[in-house]
Amino acid sequence: MNLETKWLEDFVALANTRSFSASARQRHVTQPAFSRRIRSLEQAVGVTLVDRSTTPVGLTPEGQLFLVTARNLVEQLGECLGHLRGVSMDNEALDIVAAHSLALAFYPQWISRLQQGVGELPTRLVAMNVGDAIHVLREGNCDLMLGYYDPYATMQLDAEVFPSFSIGQVKMLPVCLPDDRGEPRFPLDSEPPIPFLAYTQGAFLGRSVRMMLKNDPLRLKLRTVYETAMAEGLKSMMLQGAGMAWIPDFCIRDELATGRLVRAGDSHWDVPLEIRLYRCSLVHKPGVEKLWRQMMKLPRDFLQA
Repeated sequence: MNLETKWLEDFVALANTRSFSASARQRHVTQPAFSRRIRSLEQAVGVTLVDRSTTPVGLTPEGQLFLVTARNLVEQLGECLGHLRGVSMDNEALDIVAAHSLALAFYPQWISRLQQGVGELPTRLVAMNVGDAIHVLREGNCDLMLGYYDPYATMQLDAEVFPSFSIGQVKMLPVCLPDDRGEPRFPLDSEPPIPFLAYTQGAFLGRSVRMMLKNDPLRLKLRTVYETAMAEGLKSMMLQGAGMAWIPDFCIRDELATGRLVRAGDSHWDVPLEIRLYRCSLVHKPGVEKLWRQMMKLPRDFLQA
């Protein structure tokens, strides 16, 4: 039998509130995610524990019996962990998911600046693609999501359910290695074909580039020689001289400053991006609520990296 501790805690919360929505708020998850966890517990023990036919919900006879064991286990485990940790849950780290490029090149500078305004902020960061990050946020399996705003609304996030802060206005720049004279090795105004390092089909940054090129003849001059979902992967190939690519400016500041990379085209070809920090308003975790209130009071220069 495989039981997760959080399922036992969920079950005890449900027994106390007799409400799926109230219990979900108490457990800092969305109601659909909470309901799935209760189902998983029932599948693990092999019996129906909750009587969903009544309002408020009740427990089946098996549920009443199991509640005694669940409460004892939760209480004993809580006491043990409290002694081991020796810290308050108020200091628990916030779980943040972020797009790969943001996790590697944007987050460290941004979080350091934010902490100048809110004080020490323990966090756990997990990098993933934008689509997966949105799924994790919707499921209530993270506290915050650092991602790009989608002006084309291809990844819907209801603004009331998923409020956000704008924390950065950046651009994707067309760049490549310089030649011996310091000029772009693969300029966009050169004769075709131009070796192109592209984002894979499902990558958010790739969609932004494709939207910019959609009705422009330039796209016919580009010959894709390499694809990956990550900006850092394209940057590495570009530094090997494989071609040109559109890269977020915060990923290549040092290379542009030192001349290791140069623009392959002027600002006409820049792709604007907005970076936002998202939360789920249905999840009420004290640490997230406190941070959100603090951020609302901060000057914009503390939020913008």
